[in-house]
Amino acid sequence: MSAVFEIAHHLRPMAEADLPRIHRIELASYEYPWSLGNFSDSLNAGYSMWVREAEGEIIGYYALMTAAGEAHLLNLTIAPIWRRHGLGRDLLEHSQACACDHRADSLFLEVRMSNAIAIALYRSSGFVDLAVRRGYYPARTGREDALIMKKELRC
Repeated sequence: MSAVFEIAHHLRPMAEADLPRIHRIELASYEYPWSLGNFSDSLNAGYSMWVREAEGEIIGYYALMTAAGEAHLLNLTIAPIWRRHGLGRDLLEHSQACACDHRADSLFLEVRMSNAIAIALYRSSGFVDLAVRRGYYPARTGREDALIMKKELRC
């Protein structure tokens, strides 16, 4: 068994005090990361924001917006050294349960077309390709398309 699963980890709601640690993970994970303001604004807007901790260290998080029977997964990130151990799938499952708690019938997300690992995770979790949003993400050479994906929830 990997060392990741020998360390106890748990989920809890995100707090404003977590944002500097979350932002460090965001900066290590993306060329075009969310800003501290993006996270703070999402918390203040009342979005469902959760962190996964291991021994007091934040190792992952997600942001979920819900409204009018729909949910939108805005950000789901696992710290680089904790990837490839099923923690992203676990956070994704938690986000779906959270969406159900908010009475959402479907869950939407956008993902970079170049993010094959995330796309494979979402497809294997029951998400289907819905559309392509042209030029959605900033990229080194202009803009990158986003794949819009959707999952019908069975709450």
